[in-house]
Amino acid sequence: MSASDGPRRLRGYHEVTHDTGSGVLEQVVAQRERLRRRLADVGCLVAVASGKGGVGKSAVTANLAALLADMGLATGAVDADLNGPSLGRMLGAAGATLRVDGDGVHPAVGNAGARVVSMDFLQDGDAPLRWRGPGGDDFVWRGVAETGTLREFLGDVAWGALDYLLVDVPPGTDRIQRLLELVPSPQLTLLVTTPSEAARQVVARSARLLREAAVPRVGLVVNMAAFHPAGEEPRPLFAADAAARLAADTGLEIWAEIPFDPELAALTDAGVAYALARPEAPAARALHALAVRVAGLQDR
Repeated sequence: MSASDGPRRLRGYHEVTHDTGSGVLEQVVAQRERLRRRLADVGCLVAVASGKGGVGKSAVTANLAALLADMGLATGAVDADLNGPSLGRMLGAAGATLRVDGDGVHPAVGNAGARVVSMDFLQDGDAPLRWRGPGGDDFVWRGVAETGTLREFLGDVAWGALDYLLVDVPPGTDRIQRLLELVPSPQLTLLVTTPSEAARQVVARSARLLREAAVPRVGLVVNMAAFHPAGEEPRPLFAADAAARLAADTGLEIWAEIPFDPELAALTDAGVAYALARPEAPAARALHALAVRVAGLQDR
């Protein structure tokens, strides 16, 4: 995504097509160098992933980004989901227009000053992206195009100096692999799960992928860990304590257990930083403790 075409190339255009022109290799080499230079100004890159959809990963990312920024840490967030982007809205930056200059594309600014880039800022309306590859091989080309777009979000966006850059990785272990192709060793990967058997099985595969890739630091975030009705004892939402078994089977430490709170989803969907708006709620306290632990990585 060069400064000359920037969002104008994508706004209102919902097909990603194959470029068969010359100089493709040179372009890739140049993109990787831009990526290296951008990430040199990032203190800590945090991948927030799962493999499983519907576990609240984007809500965790949005609140974590807002909390880190509220602590005075320069924080950016990348929405790597191209067909279902939501992070910009969750960070209170819905409808933002990205500015382009000679330094690249400038991110939008969301809650507490967190910087964010999302495909949502580059599309008109609700038309989906369509993937049209050479020879009709749309499935293969989709993966190539997704990787290229993520590279642009990381390398062509003028993030400036950041203490933390969070990457909200879409569902699917293949999406985790694509991030690792660009950033082989993120300083921290948080795997978000719920205490359900279905989530345990999928997230276990993601954990194995990260272990085989020798990713140095991986932690589990258990979302919807329990329900705290007012004036009552907390009670579980799921019959099986699959999260504890996931931690035992993978050897991963649980970094946070976030209770279920309907307001977390409602406020985050409305672009309000739940963890800042309801600081005394049990889920907000759990998110704050997670942010404090992540912020402590800067001291190591």
